Amino acid sequence: MTLETVPLTESEQAFLTRACGEAFLEGLARSVIGARHIEADKLTREGLDRGVDPTVLLNQGLIAGMSIVGERFARDEIFVPEVLVCARAMKAGLKVVKPVLTETGAKPIGTAVTGTVKGDLHDIGKNIVGMMWEGAGLKVVELGTNVPAEKFVAAVVEHKADVLGMSALLTTTMLYMRTVIEAIDKAGLRGQVRILVGGAPLTQKFADSIGADGWAPNAAGAVSKMREVLRLTG
Repeated sequence: MTLETVPLTESEQAFLTRACGEAFLEGLARSVIGARHIEADKLTREGLDRGVDPTVLLNQGLIAGMSIVGERFARDEIFVPEVLVCARAMKAGLKVVKPVLTETGAKPIGTAVTGTVKGDLHDIGKNIVGMMWEGAGLKVVELGTNVPAEKFVAAVVEHKADVLGMSALLTTTMLYMRTVIEAIDKAGLRGQVRILVGGAPLTQKFADSIGADGWAPNAAGAVSKMREVLRLTG
């Protein structure tokens, strides 16, 4: 069974009905869920031609669809390869609306610095979260993998970041997150930036123990947590 033929559950359909609000936007969300990047591009362009607000196309179409993908991934119903092709579909739509948002003078809701901590070279989950944050309205500064504490600190200062997102996929490297947070504290930046962490071995208990402001189990949750720590509504 392919992604295109996996039926929505009742709860997934209820979520789309609430999140999308109309059939056209639901179709855009379904193009992401089905990993149909050509269709996502086409529907996003069609939406702009109809005069649909680009932020609506993002939030009630592309992001809504990717949220379901994230939940399926969290339940082990799909795996990294499937998530990546769905992310490709979302990115196809995102490329269409970003220039329009720039032209209309739409300002980002904030700036995020993201990176995988020192000693860890995993980046798939981090990249998906960064893309979804970007789609949700953040300006995202990507530092890559194997990032030392001083580079995180420098980037937060340079870009006046509102959010710092750290990822780790190894139990040995997740402990380095505490080192980064201590460096942020030492630099006197803690009042400026909210720190979110994620990765397979992490838990809420671990996030609390190192002094992070939030943790999310998947990419969809990372969007909600980002909005929560920035005190955004809607």
